[in-house]
Amino acid sequence: MTSTVAGRSSGTAAGTGAPAHLGMTLLALCSAGLVVSLQQTVVIPLLPRLLVELHTDVAGVTWLFTAALLTGAVATPLLSRFGDMYGKKRMVLLCMGLLIVGSVVCALATSLGVYIVGRALQGTSSAMIPLAIGIIRDTFPRERLTTAIGVVSGTMGVGGTIGMLVTGVIADRTTDPHPVFWMVTGCAVLATALIQMSAKDIGARHGGRPDFLGAILLAGLLVCLLLAISEGPRWGWGAASVIGLFAASAVLAVVWVLVELKVAQPLVRLPLLVGPMSSSANLASALLGFAMFGSFTLISNFVQAPHDKLGYGLSGSVLAVGLYGIPSSVLMTFFSFRTGRIVARIGAAKTLAIGAVFGGLATGWLAIFHSHGYDMIVSNVLQGIGFGIGYAALGTLAVQHVPMSESGIASGINSLVRVAGGSIAGAITASVLSAITIGDTGIPSLRAYVVSFAILSVGSFAAAAVALGNGLRHKHVRE
Repeated sequence: MTSTVAGRSSGTAAGTGAPAHLGMTLLALCSAGLVVSLQQTVVIPLLPRLLVELHTDVAGVTWLFTAALLTGAVATPLLSRFGDMYGKKRMVLLCMGLLIVGSVVCALATSLGVYIVGRALQGTSSAMIPLAIGIIRDTFPRERLTTAIGVVSGTMGVGGTIGMLVTGVIADRTTDPHPVFWMVTGCAVLATALIQMSAKDIGARHGGRPDFLGAILLAGLLVCLLLAISEGPRWGWGAASVIGLFAASAVLAVVWVLVELKVAQPLVRLPLLVGPMSSSANLASALLGFAMFGSFTLISNFVQAPHDKLGYGLSGSVLAVGLYGIPSSVLMTFFSFRTGRIVARIGAAKTLAIGAVFGGLATGWLAIFHSHGYDMIVSNVLQGIGFGIGYAALGTLAVQHVPMSESGIASGINSLVRVAGGSIAGAITASVLSAITIGDTGIPSLRAYVVSFAILSVGSFAAAAVALGNGLRHKHVRE
């Protein structure tokens, strides 16, 4: 690695000379990471049920998932910048507080609009992961840094699959979706207490003013883009409203870039987004987020599709969705703890490429083989290996080339593009499922799922290619 970690004192909190409670700190950060990733997926197995209960369609109910990803994409760089300015622990606690409030809103919701508001509040907690990585870089000695980052990054996939399993267990006993959100609330309260008691806020802080204009413009362009993609099949791709939304997103993107280039302390420092070493890392992150978050929704819907009525699907319950995800969760946990050794040997970029290949094989398998339960198990095994390795390596790749003082915002930007990729995946797959239907029924056909799984597979393989190119171009960089 470059000199960004030079001068660390082994076994102590960086720069303090005092012993760091590393075990408890890592436990607290992992607990918070699990809850954050859990909230991202608990709603997925409930989507078919909520579609009927809330009297909406596929595009409408998908916003329960997309809304959280969207607010996460905006909140992540903003709160990461606040972490560098006011303290990372303080911002982690803010993230968890918003998660608790959003969970309570969803637990009391009775309409689609209120659910979306609650999910949007929950989604802001996505900023917790890059903030946690920043705390690790501030606190852990160099010899434990890669493993600790890998473990926390790996909780993103683990919590997601656990969330679907727990949701399945609850949904198997009641048709009321609200207990799921009360469960998230309780877990978030416990994780917040652990953070408060154990995490240290010892990193250097930087003054400045927050870039609220940049945040507003970023939110606007993402909303316009995702709304155009998700509503295109229903409104018509040639409709003036859809064309106008695409045009608005393009204009807002240009204005946003100009603003970020001119303000003294931008929301997103563009060299960290598109610089020589950052661009490939961020593109790989976006593609991997596209593949993982997109697969969560598709697999849940496909498992619950009634085979006797549609001619495809596994006729599974909400619980079955979670049970199929157990191999993925176990393998993600296993590999998140062991990826640090692989990264130390061959580098984060090549390690990420290996994980992304397995991720591509997972959805590629379902595009070809999808008639039996064991096909789902094979796919989930491949997914667990792929995303366990890939996400653990991604945390290191995002920050290994930047100074310590910018680790929070660098990780935040990488997380932003990953979440944005997931948001786009949700919108695109919803569009495909809405466009390729069985006659005029509005019900997605088998071909719609095959096309969607193939798109996600291509995205994951593209992430592998980008990551491999990064590793070959920057062989000298090591954590």
